[in-house]
Amino acid sequence: MRIMKTILVLLSAALLTDCATQLTPQRYAWVTGLKPGKAADYENLHAHPWPGVNKMIKACHIQNFSIHERELNGQLYLFAYLEYTGTNFDADMKRMAADPETQRWWKETDPCQSPLPDAAAKGKIWSDTKEVYFLP
Repeated sequence: MRIMKTILVLLSAALLTDCATQLTPQRYAWVTGLKPGKAADYENLHAHPWPGVNKMIKACHIQNFSIHERELNGQLYLFAYLEYTGTNFDADMKRMAADPETQRWWKETDPCQSPLPDAAAKGKIWSDTKEVYFLP
């Protein structure tokens, strides 16, 4: 009986330690334009994502990643949201950018997008957003 109690105490401690060390995800969201003539291509690509690209996204500590489309005043926009659970976002994004399959994927998706002026000025596709509210 004493051995069983010891095992239960150790198991409980291990579970509590694991819970305490998990990071709260950092939330990121971006916006970009979507070229009307390329919307169907973009949607088709994302209806059939390449497994290696999805694997790299997960390897870079990204979860709950979604992209949404919306038309505003006759212009299509994409809104992306993700949660990052790693410890070095910039390093993980560089790792993703260096991945050959991800680079090939971006060669397919980038021509579909129309960066907003602030992103285009920096040679980027997606513009940063500012979180103004979050309800956990």
